[in-house]
Parts: sequence; C-alpha cells; structure tokens
Amino acid sequence: PALYTSDYECLLSRDKAFHIAHTAHTAEIRFSTGSGEMLRPFLTHSARAIDRVALTGRTAHGVSAASVVSVASAARPAHWQEHTLRAMSTSATIDEGSGAGWARLAAAVVAAALAGGVTWTWQWREDSVLLRMAMPTIHTARCEDAERKQYTKEEVAKHKTKKDRIWVTYKSGVYDITEFVEGHPGGSKRIMMAAGSSIDPFWSMYQQHQTKEVRSILEQYRIGDLEGGAVDEGSVGDPYAEEPDRHPALLVRSQKPFNAETPRVLLGEQLNTPNDLFYVRHHLPVPHISAEDYRLHVEGEGVRAVTLTLEDLKTKFKRHTVAAAMQCTGNRRHELKMVKNMAGLDWDLGAIGNAEWSGVRLSDVLKYAGFDSDQSPEVEHVQFEGYDNDGAGTVYGASIPVHRAVNSHFDVLLAFEMNGEPLPVDHGYPVRVVTPGITGARAVKWVKKIIPARNESPSQWQQRDYKSFNPAVGPDDVDWSSAPAIQDVPVQSAITDPPSGSPVDPDEDELVVKGYAWSGAGNGIIRVDVTLDGGRSWTSADLMQHGIPQKRGSAWAWTLWEATIPLAGADRSQPLEVAVRAVDGSYNTQPEEAAPLWNLRGVLNNAWHRVTLRWGVEDEEAKENPEGLRTESI
Repeated sequence: PALYTSDYECLLSRDKAFHIAHTAHTAEIRFSTGSGEMLRPFLTHSARAIDRVALTGRTAHGVSAASVVSVASAARPAHWQEHTLRAMSTSATIDEGSGAGWARLAAAVVAAALAGGVTWTWQWREDSVLLRMAMPTIHTARCEDAERKQYTKEEVAKHKTKKDRIWVTYKSGVYDITEFVEGHPGGSKRIMMAAGSSIDPFWSMYQQHQTKEVRSILEQYRIGDLEGGAVDEGSVGDPYAEEPDRHPALLVRSQKPFNAETPRVLLGEQLNTPNDLFYVRHHLPVPHISAEDYRLHVEGEGVRAVTLTLEDLKTKFKRHTVAAAMQCTGNRRHELKMVKNMAGLDWDLGAIGNAEWSGVRLSDVLKYAGFDSDQSPEVEHVQFEGYDNDGAGTVYGASIPVHRAVNSHFDVLLAFEMNGEPLPVDHGYPVRVVTPGITGARAVKWVKKIIPARNESPSQWQQRDYKSFNPAVGPDDVDWSSAPAIQDVPVQSAITDPPSGSPVDPDEDELVVKGYAWSGAGNGIIRVDVTLDGGRSWTSADLMQHGIPQKRGSAWAWTLWEATIPLAGADRSQPLEVAVRAVDGSYNTQPEEAAPLWNLRGVLNNAWHRVTLRWGVEDEEAKENPEGLRTESI
C-alpha cells in the first residue's frame, strides 16, 4: 500500500497520533492513548505479510505475560481487538514470519498497538525485533518534517471507481477510502458522490461528521496531501446559513443540523406543547418555501399525476383537526448510552410533544388522485419525500404502510396548522405529514411528493436507520435488511417533575410527581403507576386526558399524569428513587430495565423512567432558577 512507499511516513489525527520515523535499521513508534482504533486498517494490511507474531514480556509488577497471535492472510481488523497485553512495560521479543521488511514494520506496529499508550523504540536485529519501552506518554505527533506525497486535484479526479481506487480530499488531505465505502453508515451511494473530489461540502451538510471520532476514522485512510493545500473554505457555502430563530429555552443537542428538546420541567405543564418549545428534529438544512411557491406532487402506482398548491389543499378538501403526540425514535437514548455508548443524539426525555394538528386527510388526497387500494393490491406502501435536501440529490424520505394512509380511521394528515397557527418553519411550513401513533421519523416535513409504491421508501432513514436489533448486534455486523422499519411505538412514560437531584424536605409527608405517558398505534393510556421502593408497592396517578375525545384505537394524544405519594415509610438516610410505568389500552406495559433494550441505534427506550432525589431543602441558587431551564443537563 502507498502508506509504506517512503522511508518516512506520518499519519496524524487531532487527538490520536500514529508516527513512524523509519530508517534502514531503526525506527521510533509513538502512540497517544487510544490509538489502537486508528491502526485497524494498517493491521489488516500488515497481517498479510506475516504468519505469526509471538509477544512475550513482563508486566510492571514482574508477572510474566505472553500472547501469540496467529494471523490469517485475510485477517479482519476485529481479529486484532481480541488480543491485548494489559500492562507490557519492560520488553518484548517478536519472532518474524515471512516477508522481512514488512514483518519488521508490522510486528512493531502490532506490539505497540497491543501494549497501548506508551512510546516504544525498536531496533532491527538479524533474527528478531527487540522492543524496549522508552517511557509512558500521551503523545501527539507533529508532522512538520514528514514528506507526504503531494497529489494534484487532477490526479485525485482519476480515482472514482474500485478498479482505479476511490480517493477523496478533505481540507489539505488526500484519502483512499476504497475499503471503507461499503461500510459507510450512510450507504455507499452517498459517499460515492464525492469520489474523485472533495468531501468538504458533504461534511458541511452532514455536520455529524465534525467530531474527533469521525475525523480519526478518516485519517486512517490518508495517503498524502493535496497540492496547493486545502480548498478555500469560503468557497464552500454554509447550507445552514438561513436557519430560523429558535427559543433559547430549548435544550440543543446539535446545531447543524439543528436538533433540540423541550426542557423536562415544561413538558408536563399543559396538554398541548407550545410551538416554540416543541422539540425539533432535523436531518438536513431547513428549506424555505413560500405559500405561493409551494407545490405538492402525487405520483406513483395506481394514481394519476396530480400537483396541488397550498390553496388547493385548503379549498378542495375537508379540514380536519387531530390531537396527536409526536416522538423522536431516539427519545431517552441517554439512558441506553449509560448502559453502553452508541452513535446518535444524546436525547434525554424531551424529544416528544403533543399538538393539535390541522389539515386535510391523506386518504382524501389519494382518493382525489384516483387511488383505490382494492384496484391496486400490489401497492403496499405510501412514500413521502420532503423539500429538504443535501444539495447533491439526497432528500429526506420515509414511508408508511398503505392501510394507514388510505383508511380515514388512522387520521394521517397533510397538516398546515399546529395549535391553531400556521406551521412554524422548523415544523414543516407550509405542509407536513402527521402520522398519529407512528414514530416521528415517518412524519415528513415540507412534504413535496406522495408516492404509492410496492416497496418502502428507498431513503437511508427508512432502510439503514430507525430500526432496532438484538443487543449483541454491533455496527460492524449489522444486517439492516433483517429488521423492519419502525412504525408504531411502544408504550412510554416519564417523570418531568421533579428532575433528578431535586431536594425533598424530610419534614414533608407527601411527594407530588408529574409526567407524561403515551402509546403508539392509538392504544391510549389507561393507567400510570409510580413507585418509591423499586416496585414493591405502587401508587396510581391521576390522569389528565386531552379535550379532544380520544377513542380506543385512535387515541393519538398523550396523557399527562400527577401522583401524590405518601412518604411515611421512606428511608430518609438513603437517596429516594422514584420510578414510573404506564399501561396502555391493550395492557402493554413498560419493561423494568433499560439494559435488555440496548441496541446499536439507541432507539425505542421505554424502560421504567427513574429519577433520584435527595433529602434536604432547596438551596438559594435553585430558588433563583426554579425551572433549571439553562442548567439542565444529562
């Protein structure tokens, strides 16, 4: 590989360093703490050059330690993670297999990776490589002296296929990502748009890439520098430059794209969440579409192509209003991250809200376009596409089962009002889809197209996201096609007041607890139970139902609840844990623990919600900021 074509190679990431100063007989290898992940592609290449690496040594406490790693010719990176030397700190001998030059380098890399977080020097001998520890260190390599190969934009542009290798540039670096393409979490199609050119505009769009972890992954594939340096950042426009204003009380989880949740203490205050405080979930920049320019296109199987204006929707179809909760699929992900970390926004419990949505029924619009499910039995889904896009052809899309779309009982709306006002821009102005009882990921904002189809939406967010798997399934071995896309959501409840850490006066006889409860599929909530002793005893909460009648099977709105719990038997020498569970109209209830629910995307957490309170009186700071709006954290 090109990584080893020169005598001096240096690969650098912001916080993790892999640094080799290579001469004919000696080299120095330095690693910062945690660099093992960065070495995975190198270990894979090196594995092909050696048959066996035997590592022996002594720990810092004088205890012998040994590890023998057998290397297959097609060893995967994961193979190396299974072999670690916990505290090698004095010496190690590495016996070579075939391929002398490669083996020297590979063996040294392996030894340093396994030892982890220390600086090693190695010296070539005729029959072995002797490693001596120089000193423990956290070292970030500087590469001023490195002579990486320089590539022109024209050279990079020639590498667009697997046959020619797939190269991209990012800032001043040139990267060969051929081996990474198929494993790209966003799918190969999207990353291939950048083949032979810069990924800067894509990372500007998908700013979830702007993390140390993602940059370190990319750095693994660096093969050189871009001649002339980085592309002028001013030439890459900011697609988020015209975002709408947001209320400062929202708890921001990411800026670009903007994602924020409602502070928990505000969630249980009223049945309809105020528009300005309703959680915001975006995947792409917010589009700006005027009422006059808006067009909705209905096309696909079993329909005649129809284009409707906002005025058409308001005048040609009957208006309907539906009270419905909407919840991000990742709501309460933070609790799953406490079990084991995973990718995804660190949502607490505020990625949910309830509103009165007004618009026209999707079933009426499909009927207007001539769709009849009895005449088109091959159609099993209705797809939606939004006006939001990444500038390179990718739009946000989703789909729902056709029976939910065509049956008026399910109240799927094309909404243009929210709580009696025109939709805010952040919530889909001029028109969005509202899918009561279904996870919020399918409720496409700024809806542009409605497409009856045989298949689900091909969108990344339908096919390779918003699915749940066995806790044993990780990002490296997930088969996205093996699980259905999430539609209806399970029963859910949470405590909004008091928040964890709040004081409870030891002289009080009762504790008042508030929260929300909701269940998908229109099941509604029939009971909420609260416990102070881990479930040995329960108190039933008083339920506050929505003013718009919620019929069984179409109870789309959430339920607010309040419980007054006696404190007579509470142990005042220990923190007070409060837990809640809800029961829906089909007698589904919440599982007790979050750990068995863990999944690689951190979705659908509906374990009992818990808060831990302390005995004491409220301090002066809390009195000055009783709602904790800006200090709330998770």
